[in-house]
Amino acid sequence: MQLVIVESPAKAKTIEKYLGKDYKVLASYGHVRDLPPKDGSVRPDEGFEMDWELYGDKQKQVKAIADAAKGADRLILATDPDREGEAISWHVRELLAKRRVLPKDVQRVTFNAITKDTVTKAMTQPRELDQDLIDAYLARRALDYLFGFTLSPVLWRKLPGAKSAGRVQSVALRLIVDREREIEAFKPQEYWSVAAQMAHDGTDFTAKLVAFEGKKLDRLSIGEEGTAMRAKAAVESGAFKVESVETKPHKRNPQPPFTTSTLQQEAARKLGFSASQTMRVAQTLYEAGAITYMRTDGVQMDPSAISAARAAITDRFSGHYLPEQPRVYQTKAKNAQEAHEAIRPTDFTKDRYGSGDEGRLYDLIFKRAMASQMASAALERTTVTLRDGTGQHELRASGQVVKFPGFLAVYEEGQDNKSDDDDGGLLPFMKSGDMPAKKDVTAEQHFTQPPPRFSEASLVKRLEELGIGRPSTYAATIQVIKDRNYVRTEKNRFFAEESGRLLTSFLERFFPRYVAYEFTAGMEDELDDVSGGRQEWKALLEAFWRDFKLKSDEVMEKKPSEVTEALDEFLSDYLFPPKADGTDPRLCPKCGEGRLSLRGGRYGAFVACSNYPECKFTRKFAQPGGSADGGDDESLGQDPETGLEIVRRTGRFGPYIQLGEGKEAKRASIPKDIDELTLEWAIKLLGLPRTVGQHPESGKDITASIGRYGPYLAHDGKYARLRNTAEVFDTGMNAAVSMLADAANRGGAARAKAEPIKVLGAHPTSGGEIKVLAGRYGPYVTDGTTNATLPRDQKPEDLTAEQAITLIDEKAAKGPAKKKAPAKKAAAKKAPVKKAAAKADGDEKPAAKKAPAKKAPAKKAAAKKTPVKKAAAKAAS
Repeated sequence: MQLVIVESPAKAKTIEKYLGKDYKVLASYGHVRDLPPKDGSVRPDEGFEMDWELYGDKQKQVKAIADAAKGADRLILATDPDREGEAISWHVRELLAKRRVLPKDVQRVTFNAITKDTVTKAMTQPRELDQDLIDAYLARRALDYLFGFTLSPVLWRKLPGAKSAGRVQSVALRLIVDREREIEAFKPQEYWSVAAQMAHDGTDFTAKLVAFEGKKLDRLSIGEEGTAMRAKAAVESGAFKVESVETKPHKRNPQPPFTTSTLQQEAARKLGFSASQTMRVAQTLYEAGAITYMRTDGVQMDPSAISAARAAITDRFSGHYLPEQPRVYQTKAKNAQEAHEAIRPTDFTKDRYGSGDEGRLYDLIFKRAMASQMASAALERTTVTLRDGTGQHELRASGQVVKFPGFLAVYEEGQDNKSDDDDGGLLPFMKSGDMPAKKDVTAEQHFTQPPPRFSEASLVKRLEELGIGRPSTYAATIQVIKDRNYVRTEKNRFFAEESGRLLTSFLERFFPRYVAYEFTAGMEDELDDVSGGRQEWKALLEAFWRDFKLKSDEVMEKKPSEVTEALDEFLSDYLFPPKADGTDPRLCPKCGEGRLSLRGGRYGAFVACSNYPECKFTRKFAQPGGSADGGDDESLGQDPETGLEIVRRTGRFGPYIQLGEGKEAKRASIPKDIDELTLEWAIKLLGLPRTVGQHPESGKDITASIGRYGPYLAHDGKYARLRNTAEVFDTGMNAAVSMLADAANRGGAARAKAEPIKVLGAHPTSGGEIKVLAGRYGPYVTDGTTNATLPRDQKPEDLTAEQAITLIDEKAAKGPAKKKAPAKKAAAKKAPVKKAAAKADGDEKPAAKKAPAKKAPAKKAAAKKTPVKKAAAKAAS
């Protein structure tokens, strides 16, 4: 028997079907072991020796592999064809050797697609494990461990509120924070555009003013309204004739097939997928044999695949759409690693596969791969120049015509930020001397815009351009900074949170080298040298550790007050920018005497007055500037009923309002959708819950309020969500009754559904959405069909999609839990002791009915009542 090890059960099932009876294929369910999350797992003083620990949820699977290995003549390690796949194979081999069940014949097999031909061919071309790839994995894992486990304790002690730092995640976070700084520093510049709406031969077009009073204009030339109005008047009064018509042919070539990063970018632009969702869906497609391996930097396709793509193009289009020679692409990405194929369909005769997210992503991959081998698009760009009689003013109109679509008939790449200046409209046929009709002239005011915030697509693109991290790790890196609440996303754009900005500032001030883009990219180069056999992995670690440990120890020795003082100076321009009136930006706006400075608290950094405790002015770290709006104890006025003062304050969980003092004080959080907090709003919020009225059927009150998950209606233990805070106070009886009825019909009548701790996408087999939820007996993960309890040492917020799928699959494999015998019946009949005992042990056979016939034993059993209670208790448990 030949034992084959792959990562996933879906992959194992498919491959076993291809290989036949002589092979047994088992899944490792991803990585089987890792470095324990504790100090000492990597020991630099002992030559970077590492301790490995079996994942708690992999015990059963590793035992199954070990048991199968005992009777195997040959072990074939067929994990994914990359560095992580090599590492999983290495771990499996090491575990089996440690358990003394490793077969003598151990071979490594890789394939780029899960099709019968590819898999069976790969089995005839085995090789040894690649030690260079294993060394690169060990170096990367040790590097990330040493970075995180050395730096994180420094953060916990010197920067309250910080959770963790990572070699790549901290640099990705810095990109987002740096962009936030660029946006804040940006000063918009006013400019005007003047354009004429014209028509010729029944076709309308727009011509822009490009020369005024004999001077050529660029975008910012007209900077104020007066000049714009003079220019508009000149165009309105001028008689413009066509001076020249210039037509230029233009070709557009197709983009290469997808790599990991370009797939993540396009799926974000066109499908709205996050990077992690893209990888999850692509993994499913790969394991189903629909596409080639989805973790790759390569843009080339196998010659047989190119032939298949060209055949598919010929079947669907005329011969003009097929170039004479196949297109050959070269990888341009910095630090491109293993030379895998690009991501493509395994069968170009199938233009559709699956449904839902799988179908949409497959369609994207299929079209991109096919388009990559199609003819160029032929376009024609026409520029028409019009000049007035004085020769001082000039208009220009541009248009683009597609003469032959070529690859555009199948696919066009998306853009992150489209330019408003792009002219793609059609123009009427014009010749020199023509005088188009002038219908209208406009002068529009504009302002220059700051650089756009990163989307997932543009962040992945920037990381790849800088050579930071690896495309296969971008999804996990981005997910970490989201999970740590260092960033938030709004309309698919990243915003730096207070904690993320503070952490980045701390690292820039005390560890500038290790969050430098060049250093992180250079480290990737060195890791590639290890995987290529050009550098020794322990030498790389030694060079890194020597300087990093010294720097960490140096910062650890600083007092928290010294750290805060250094950050106060480092962030001075952000926290205390110059005021327009020239007054001291650090002067306390409340007492007018104390000076403001950065302070560190239990829950993070904040700005406070030096006259504390006499002056209790504070403001959150994320409220730069120095206005009193951010401080505590801002009086909003007096409550008309009690005469007590209503005060706006800022606490651990954000701003709130308070009426009165001490234990009797009434408080209410300030919802985010209230733009301007007034006394009227404060009185309304403090008066919640609001009684809408009595339900016409039950006679019980319907109330409106704001809870942990937002505004809602409540009636007799049933709930309905409201869209915003205003609806809490505006919703009437008819609307409230209707909303509650709709919520009941949707299944939300019993109680408000608990928000999931984490959502991990669709399960590859069941298709149900995987959620991590807080249950009555602890956190669990579910796909809507199977619930699996999380291991005790597993933090729910850190659970990955791979781990979740493993837990669900293992629970599903066990089948439904056996129903326990009804405890009450067993406890009620004390005489038949044997029956109760049998049920407690899970034996439901009717043999226990013979017990009453043996009266003597029954009496003895009855005499000892304590054991009977124990039996009943067992049955109840």
